[in-house]
Amino acid sequence: MGDRLEQRRRKEKEQRKNSILKAARRQFLNRGFNDVTVEGIAREARISKGTVYLYFKSKEEIYAHVLLSHIGKFHEQMRELGSDGANASERLHLFASAYIDFFFSNRELFRIFMNFMLQTVPFNFSDDMKRDLIHATNRTIEIVEEIFTAGLSSGEFVCTNDLKRSRNAVWGLLNGIIALHLFTGRESTCEERIRSNVREGMEILIEGFRKRTPLRTGRPNTGKEAL
Repeated sequence: MGDRLEQRRRKEKEQRKNSILKAARRQFLNRGFNDVTVEGIAREARISKGTVYLYFKSKEEIYAHVLLSHIGKFHEQMRELGSDGANASERLHLFASAYIDFFFSNRELFRIFMNFMLQTVPFNFSDDMKRDLIHATNRTIEIVEEIFTAGLSSGEFVCTNDLKRSRNAVWGLLNGIIALHLFTGRESTCEERIRSNVREGMEILIEGFRKRTPLRTGRPNTGKEAL
């Protein structure tokens, strides 16, 4: 009897915590981080403000948990890339496409996460929250590194010896193009421009990783380099 009661209490606590996070996610998506308050989250979740503080210390901690949840889901989705036998180049394109899909389905979350990574907005995250967010992000970036490792092992990629720089080139290209088009051009063509530029940028990177000899500087590429 006592065990069942304890299990029920744990389940109720977990359900209440999840309801807070769901309410917070809706608030953050609809209003943005700065305009959301713990009181507003409590009202959305139909509980008292004091109850929220039983589970989370601050709005920042709630937001960190929302971010971690989305990063975790994205990570699991990315782990499935290539399970159908796709080669490294195809997996990189799949990763890029899935990353753009993630951005367009979570624009406000993505925007604030990028602000956190670039330190353009001073979030009052604790050291533990920062460490958890960076660790979760690195786990996802490491998937790109694993793709490069597979490409090198199969002989598909030959012109890369620094896996971290290679993965960072892909990560930088994706985030750079998305950030650029957030602030330029018409909103109606934003998605089309991002997808087109990412696709072309990835093709250039992948072609470089396939080359057997690095391109020489100081003269134009004649197209005769060995592939």
